[in-house]
Amino acid sequence: MSPMSVKVGDYILLIYDKNRRWLLKAEEGKIHHTHKGAVNFNDIIGKPYGTTVMSSTNHKFYVVKPTPMDLILKMQRATQIIYPKDIGLILLNTGIVPGSRVVEAGTGSGALTIILANYVRPGGKVYSYENREEFQNIARKNLEKAGVIEYVELKNKDILEGIEEEQVDAVILDIATPWLAVKAAYEALRGGGNFASYSPTIDQVQKTVKELEREKFADLRTLECLVRYINVEEGKTRPETRMIGHTGYMTFARKII
Repeated sequence: MSPMSVKVGDYILLIYDKNRRWLLKAEEGKIHHTHKGAVNFNDIIGKPYGTTVMSSTNHKFYVVKPTPMDLILKMQRATQIIYPKDIGLILLNTGIVPGSRVVEAGTGSGALTIILANYVRPGGKVYSYENREEFQNIARKNLEKAGVIEYVELKNKDILEGIEEEQVDAVILDIATPWLAVKAAYEALRGGGNFASYSPTIDQVQKTVKELEREKFADLRTLECLVRYINVEEGKTRPETRMIGHTGYMTFARKII
């Protein structure tokens, strides 16, 4: 069987159209029922990713390997997640690469944690702080499903009590009072290390920026990302009537020594 073929235990993304897609685990004899008929996993296991399969009512479905974005959009959630549009900017502005050591606070359901782990592997590590054990348990399951748990150390601790790691490359906060963790972030970062904070309200941003200015952080900037999809159809291409608007403000800074 090719390494790029579907194996028992793999997660696949089964697609009918842009609005109907399912994240499923490949199991022998499993039948997935849809409004367009049943799909038999015996027709999928052993086939290469990208395969087209037919349902019991002769409708086409596509079998693809889920991306990290597919995983986080379909995973179990205990809390609101950071959206992929914002995660991309966080990655670019914090300079996270394979081998980076990253402290994250506010694990939540583990969406950002999954993406960070994908980027720091194989030689890096994500240290993820979460003071709610029930959230951490859900995040652990999501990380295991994504296959990146070995690159994450989950810490059931409030980051406001301090950061145990030293000389890390980035600190990323998704907590209610990020300004209270700025000093701890400064102490944990290496020189020139990157700070990021994600907050839904501008009041949180103002308090965080004031604290960053009090500590020795430089290159401060705050932004948000709005995304609008386009319906592409010959003769009537136009923006969709709904869009992903404000989700959160992202504040970035660098440690100066």
